[in-house]
Amino acid sequence: MQDHIVVLTGAGISAESGLSTFRDNGGLWEQHSVYDVATPEAFARNQELVLRFYNERRRQLQSAQPNQAHRLLAELEKRYRVTVVTQNVDDLHERGGASNVIHLHGELTKARSSRYPELVYDIGYRDINPGDTCERGAQLRPHIVWFGEEVPMLEKAAEIVRTADHLLIVGTSLQVYPAAGLIYEVDREVHVTVIDPGEPASVSRARVIRKGACEGMADWVAGLR
Repeated sequence: MQDHIVVLTGAGISAESGLSTFRDNGGLWEQHSVYDVATPEAFARNQELVLRFYNERRRQLQSAQPNQAHRLLAELEKRYRVTVVTQNVDDLHERGGASNVIHLHGELTKARSSRYPELVYDIGYRDINPGDTCERGAQLRPHIVWFGEEVPMLEKAAEIVRTADHLLIVGTSLQVYPAAGLIYEVDREVHVTVIDPGEPASVSRARVIRKGACEGMADWVAGLR
């Protein structure tokens, strides 16, 4: 049976494709406070601003391209069973060739009903505008897990991590909960590697590669060979 490689990814892997994140900009995301664009209260207060913000992120995503780290993860599927658990809301893993991706925080290329969360729609890179509604008449919103909302895919992700033979952590500081808690689900015998150029949170027994996502992934894959 093939070894199961579980990969936890965060903003650092997307940053190397040119997508900025609020944690790199003093609590701002493209010059917006997250409290103005990434909470249910913000959507209730200023729906137009929130929709416009995510429309702009969708257009930015459309022009971005997967990088070497995304492609290397996809190539691992030729020799291993690979599951990517990402905090990122972009589709760069899928466009880079990954076939098994769990998005903890939602997906930019989808919309969902603001009243009936089970109604989710693929919209690609199209805008969501005020007055765009689901089939039951409720306003559409971005399919994003905002601050203060539950993370519906968290338990599924935890189950996946428990089955890992190798745990690889790329481009995440391991400081954002509840996602950061996934590292405690891994079996004690599992090899853990963290790829991060900065100072990631301490993970017992983990090997740390202090490089960016692309360079660090190339080193790690070379070590597998």
